[in-house]
Amino acid sequence: MKAAVLQFPGSNCDRDMFTALKKAGADVSMVWHKDAELPEGVDIVGVPGGFSYGDYLRCGAIAANSPVLASLKKHVERGGYAFGICNGFQVLTEARLLPGALLRNAGLKYICKTTPLEVATTDSPYTSAYTQGQHIGIPIAHHDGNFTADEDTLDMLEGEGRVAFRYLDNPNGSKRDIAGILSENRRVLGMMPHPERAAEPAHGNEDGKAFFTSLVDALVSA
Repeated sequence: MKAAVLQFPGSNCDRDMFTALKKAGADVSMVWHKDAELPEGVDIVGVPGGFSYGDYLRCGAIAANSPVLASLKKHVERGGYAFGICNGFQVLTEARLLPGALLRNAGLKYICKTTPLEVATTDSPYTSAYTQGQHIGIPIAHHDGNFTADEDTLDMLEGEGRVAFRYLDNPNGSKRDIAGILSENRRVLGMMPHPERAAEPAHGNEDGKAFFTSLVDALVSA
């Protein structure tokens, strides 16, 4: 199974994502934001956290218009898998690969801590290794993680079971406690918490490990 991790000026979680995917069994490569094409045969593309382009304009807005995003959009349109974590989630919403937007935290402060989540669905390649309703602890580190969308979009996400994770103690004001969502075909996921920072014993918490093993196993068996 081949994976690619995108890199932008200001990315700071790309190596973490690379390592988590590699430890889960993926053959991983890094792809620079100015590259016009993704590696041949890539199955899954990860968009990492950090501060792409210094978070100028809106978070993720410049990255969403970088050359590599055109290839990512084609990859997704072909039915490929992609996920974005933290700034990566912001990039995916700015690129309109996922609905909604990420606003400034309700408390207007940067938040960095492990936060409790509920696994809202196991019907996705990213969450199938968890159990429905399972409580896990995953680190967050963001200033603009307040997920918002209009009521019709929120109802659609709820009604179609496309909420992947919910906050149990909402840290940022996200609508309906949403921490992560899925695309209509469930192959694209965005979430603000960082499972790659809770993926091995050295992290003091392995609750995020199942996110990556679930994904790799699902694609290998597909």
